[in-house]
Amino acid sequence: MRQGLTFKRCTDGKCGARVPDKRCPKCGGSSYSWYFMVDVAPVGAPRRQRKKGGFATKAEALAAMALLQGSIFDGTHVAPHRQTVGGYLTGWLAGMRGEYRPGTHDAARLHIEVYIVPRIGDVPLQSLSAAGCKALYAELGESGRVRGGGGLGRKTVHNVHRTLSRALNDAVADQLIPRNPAAKAHKAPESPEQPRWRAEQLRAFYASVADDRLFALWRLAGGTGLRRGELAGLRWRDVDLDTGRIAAVQQHAKGGGGVQAGRLKGKRGRSVELDERTVADLRAHRKRQAAEQLAWPGEWGNTDDLVFCHEDGRPLHPDSITKTFKRRVRAAGLAPLTPHGLRHTHASLMLEAGVHLKVVQERLGHSSISVTGDIYSHVAANMQEDAAVRVAAIVDGGGPT
Repeated sequence: MRQGLTFKRCTDGKCGARVPDKRCPKCGGSSYSWYFMVDVAPVGAPRRQRKKGGFATKAEALAAMALLQGSIFDGTHVAPHRQTVGGYLTGWLAGMRGEYRPGTHDAARLHIEVYIVPRIGDVPLQSLSAAGCKALYAELGESGRVRGGGGLGRKTVHNVHRTLSRALNDAVADQLIPRNPAAKAHKAPESPEQPRWRAEQLRAFYASVADDRLFALWRLAGGTGLRRGELAGLRWRDVDLDTGRIAAVQQHAKGGGGVQAGRLKGKRGRSVELDERTVADLRAHRKRQAAEQLAWPGEWGNTDDLVFCHEDGRPLHPDSITKTFKRRVRAAGLAPLTPHGLRHTHASLMLEAGVHLKVVQERLGHSSISVTGDIYSHVAANMQEDAAVRVAAIVDGGGPT
């Protein structure tokens, strides 16, 4: 990188002439400010001069020039531009269509078009600050609801923050801004204790739906912790009943006005072991499904070899799984729960049974063991008394309990 230079410019009126000494040779004025000019192009490349002024002293101008040169040298320099937050987010959203699952992309579009752009879309991207992001979140918390008035919940505001921060991270990577102003502008709300059933409640539910054509689905949900989209997208070719193992590699998710098959949350598939009872239930389900296929000759709609579908083979919508499950729960007279609650039930029962947290993480498909620990910290807290009793039994009783 070439060496830069500093100089003075007259600030009397609109003169602006260079001042080589103490007085302006053009107007005779004695007021001036310091500027620097530096060629930021690599040696041998066409010149790209950068100039900036308004410094009170030569030392300030030199320091600013050194900062610019250093940022160019280490790759953190950002060239000035006039792109707005709205303009950038619109282009970013279009470019992310193939990167995110359909439901995630739809949620990001909602956040950008409904909550972010109407409020800060005209702000220059390079002028967006952490304070500006915090003000956006505060406004959404007070008056962000589109219908009915009032503010958005903390979780919704945090989801908006995650979309904005994710987009700004990409802007940093593209050298449009030097740092992400939203990175630390919002804290995630504390996770409430997740609704779940005790073992006896799950057992009572299984008994109440024993004759349900989707019994194997409920059994699989409670016995593996699969998400409802993973259950809806599970294919027979991903199920090995001989080894008692399934491969969760795709899901059916809402998006684009319908339901689409796509990659899993977290982008990685996983192998999930099955217990013998669940394997037997899946074998029975496959026989029942084969009979249903014979009952719909020429009209069978299960073209993707799905494990769970309607009687005529049409794929199950994730929302229909939720609605059916809730009806079954009400009919059984049990505490209200969602299919995702079966996932929490499975995780909690594993932890209470002493299963290692790493195994729970891998079984549920969480991105890291810390995510699992954060979600189920309440279970660990409830197990502390039992841990204390066990340790005391080892010490005082001379052996493990």
